[in-house]
Amino acid sequence: MNRYDILELYDYNYWANSKVLNAAAKISNEQFMAPMGLTYSSIRGSLTHALGAEIVWRMRLQEGISLPALPGQNEFPDVETLTAHWKQEEILMRRYINGLTDTDLDGQFKYTNTKGVHFENTLWHVLLHIVNHGTQFRGDAAIGLTRLDRSPGDLDMILFFREQQKST
Repeated sequence: MNRYDILELYDYNYWANSKVLNAAAKISNEQFMAPMGLTYSSIRGSLTHALGAEIVWRMRLQEGISLPALPGQNEFPDVETLTAHWKQEEILMRRYINGLTDTDLDGQFKYTNTKGVHFENTLWHVLLHIVNHGTQFRGDAAIGLTRLDRSPGDLDMILFFREQQKST
């Protein structure tokens, strides 16, 4: 895995996030917070979990800080607040990844999880995990949005690649 590949995965990740957040902006705050039987109950719960995990991981990676818990749903009372935080997180994550070398990506990363357990993983595995984890919970949110007739549309990576080819 090289830095270019990681950056492209994050380009996809933020493209897909944007599609879901744009669809979520078209529902009411009551719908955003309503229990829907998703993994984290609501669309807000699913998106908050994905964003929270990304924040926790980036802080471990970039700042060497391991938070004791993910940010809670109450920190994101509406789609606008969640979107603003995610835009800031994207800037910080891209800044971190842009500072890496291919050698860094193959190196080991030691960290402590939210339960205080110590782990060591290859850095690119961690970065890939963050994108993959976001895919799961973004998918949950997309299910909720589709139930509300506000589907974000297809989020397939191949569609992202096709869009990128058209714009070049």
